[in-house]
Parts: sequence; C-alpha cells; structure tokens
Amino acid sequence: MPSTLDSQLITAAWKNDVPTAKRLIEAGANVNAVDSTVQSAFLIAASEGYLDLLNLTLAHGADVRSLDSYHGTALIRAAERGHAAVVGRLIQAGVAVNHVNNLGWTALHEAVILGKGTPQYVDTVRLLVAGGADRNKPAVNDGTTPVQAAKDRGQQPVSAVLDAHATAGDLLDAATAGDTDKAAAALAAGAKIESRDDHRRTALLLASLNDRVDVARLLVQLGADPDAQDDRKDSAWLVTGVTGSVAMLETLLPANPDLTLRNRFGGTSLIPASERGHVDYVRRAVRTRIDVNHVNDLGWTALLEAIILGKGTKPWQDIVRILVDAGADPSLADKAGVTPLQHARSRGYAEIAKILEAAGAR
Repeated sequence: MPSTLDSQLITAAWKNDVPTAKRLIEAGANVNAVDSTVQSAFLIAASEGYLDLLNLTLAHGADVRSLDSYHGTALIRAAERGHAAVVGRLIQAGVAVNHVNNLGWTALHEAVILGKGTPQYVDTVRLLVAGGADRNKPAVNDGTTPVQAAKDRGQQPVSAVLDAHATAGDLLDAATAGDTDKAAAALAAGAKIESRDDHRRTALLLASLNDRVDVARLLVQLGADPDAQDDRKDSAWLVTGVTGSVAMLETLLPANPDLTLRNRFGGTSLIPASERGHVDYVRRAVRTRIDVNHVNDLGWTALLEAIILGKGTKPWQDIVRILVDAGADPSLADKAGVTPLQHARSRGYAEIAKILEAAGAR
C-alpha cells in the first residue's frame, strides 16, 4: 500500500495539480508508488496527457519500465489516447517502443486499433514510427499488424504514415519539402535528428525556414534543438522573426527556445519581425519573455527598426503601438543619439509620431 504522502501524490496527479505534486515529491512522495489499481503519478500523467506533470515525475526518478495493470507501459497508455506530445516525451525518455501488453498489443497497435485516425493520432503514429515502432508486428491474439489494422479501419492518413519509406539521408529533404511521413520514416531508418546540410542547417531549421509546421512539430516532440545555428547564425527560432509565422512560433515554444539568442546582426527574432511588418508575430512574441528593448549590433531596438526600416503604414503603426504597450522604451536612441520619435518625424510618419508622443517620447 502507498504511504499517506504517496496517496496524496496520486490524488494530485489525477487532478493535474502540479504545484501540489511538486510539494509532495519534495516532501518525500514517490512518483513510482502505485495504488490498488496499479496507478502511479507517472502512469497517470501519461494516460491523461499531463505533460508538465510527466516532466515533473521524470525529473524525480520515474521508472520508464513501470507497467500498469494491463502489463502496459506509459507509452502504450499515452498512444491509446493520442497524447502525441506525451508520446514524444516518453520516447525521448527511453520507454520501450515495441513492448507488448496483456492484450497482445504494442503502443502502435493501440494508437491504430483504439485510435480514431484523427490528426492527433496521425501525429502519435508518426512519433512511434520515428521512434522505431515495428509497423508489421503481428498482434499476439489475431496476428493483425498495425499496417493491416489501419487499412481495415479506413484510416487513410495513418496508413500513409505506415506505408512511407525513406533512407536516413532523406531527412533534410523531407523537412524542406514538408513531407512529415517521409521525415518520420527517415528517423526510423536511423537519421540523426540533428543532422546538418552543407550550410549547417538542421532539419528543424529547414522546416522553420519553409514554414513546415507538421514536420517541425514532429521534430520538436522528439527533442530537436530549436537553438542550433547554421553558418549564418540562423536558428529555427530566430527565422520565425523573418518569416513571421505565428504557427511556427507556437510549435517551437514548447521546445523552450533561447529567446536571447542572437542572429548575425546581433538581434533577437523580434527585431526582424518588427522591421518586416509582421504584426501578428510581434503581438504574440511580446507575450513571451523576449526582451523588447534588446539592442542589436547596429544599435537599433525593435522599435527603431520598425520606424527606420518600416514604411510608416498601418502594419508598422500597429507594431509600434504593440511594442510601446509591451514596455518598449521610446527614449532609447540609436548610436547617433537619434530617438524613435525623431526618426518618425523626419520620415513624415505622423501616426507613429502620435503614438510615441502619447507614450511620453521626446
């Protein structure tokens, strides 16, 4: 029987109460302790799709070999319910991908047979394939393979994943082209997730450059590095400021990119986004911990670039307003001592000047 602390931890886990779970673990609760139904905090996090809780348990000694009452792994539980992000994290943690439970099924069997063929299950199947799941492994009871099960159920997108084949050398091209099924197959064939091309661009960077969100999500969920820089000092995160893709920004944020990383001009992603008029990107980016007053090697902040290199029209007016509202300092001048307001006036950007004047700029 679990101790009182362990029972309290299991209760907190069902509620996805991460702060309480953290406190209980620090007090001595065991993340691997199970109750009478063979539930532990670790196994609950997997089955319910509680990623933060899962990371907490992994950080405090979760046994990735632990099994539930069906003799199934945490990975099988997560795959059954299509918790793709959790599946990716468990694959990274080293849970056995081809383990067979008491029903005679692997995680891939469960993702297909008990899944719904929806996008979340397609993502789950891609992750399992990339992680080395055996697509042709017969189920113990009736000999059905995942490939057969997907076809029998008319799960065409899942079947496409399971039918895809590639060599390890195909990963970078697949990332560039946005062929997520081929990217998963390339990883299954042994491609290194941090493989680089002649310009030192990783698959994740190539996916970001070309706005291949599905590929990027696959790579991120398998632990790809969002901060890996190429020979131009671009990274997957930094180029989102150039492309202005909010969808890619959202895809990369779970990978905890370094928001202080600098491009070849010494700038953060917010600066080129402000220069190029990517309003929605800037609006989303300032809600992160990014420094809105970072100064690049030219001596310019995002606010200065929006004015100096922008066009003064509505997109840049909106960006100036967003930056100021987010705490951009309108008094920060360039290397010559010229302020954002002075730049706006000299260019005849009356609306931008009004915004800055209202913010107390001089």
